[in-house]
Amino acid sequence: MWCYEKRLQFPVKINKTCPKTAQLIISQYGGPDGELSASMRYLAQRYSMPVKKVGGLLTDIGTEEINHMEIICSMVYQLTKNLTPEQAKTAGFDAYYIDHTAGLWPQAAAGVPFTSLEFQSKGDAMTDLFENLAAEQKARTVYENLLRVIDEPDVREPLKFLRAREIVHFQRFGEALEMTKQKLDSKNFYYFNPEFDKEMFKSEKEN
Repeated sequence: MWCYEKRLQFPVKINKTCPKTAQLIISQYGGPDGELSASMRYLAQRYSMPVKKVGGLLTDIGTEEINHMEIICSMVYQLTKNLTPEQAKTAGFDAYYIDHTAGLWPQAAAGVPFTSLEFQSKGDAMTDLFENLAAEQKARTVYENLLRVIDEPDVREPLKFLRAREIVHFQRFGEALEMTKQKLDSKNFYYFNPEFDKEMFKSEKEN
């Protein structure tokens, strides 16, 4: 069980309605590298992680990603609060407005809806940890892209915080990878054993 603290990890205070900016930021809610897929990924992977301490890390980071999702949703909500149909149309937000008005719904910036295919859980410790390292780097890149095109300081500050957390998560998963390597049998993972392919094909020929 979790104890829910009713505050954001980083404050969001946006007073200016801007559906165009909301349309960009929403990608970190329901896009392929967004916080929704990140939270689902880590909270699913923890069950099959053979190293208990790494499973705990996945729980911690997965829980934090839920809070990051709340930050993104708060930003989108505040950017579309009191949105008029005219503003939606002018900003190119009208298609979203038709389907959802100003309700929060997970999609990418390009309008592609969220799908469970956007997160992975393979049940193989090495595969999952490399997936997570890549995911954190991709999310960092998206935040950097957002910062390149968004000028409003009250929008940029939460984005900079979230970008920094992606870097921290990447570092923690790197440590988790090293920890996991020490716990697993090197004969079973080609990452440690350069002769793995030869042994595998030799076994296949013998059979």
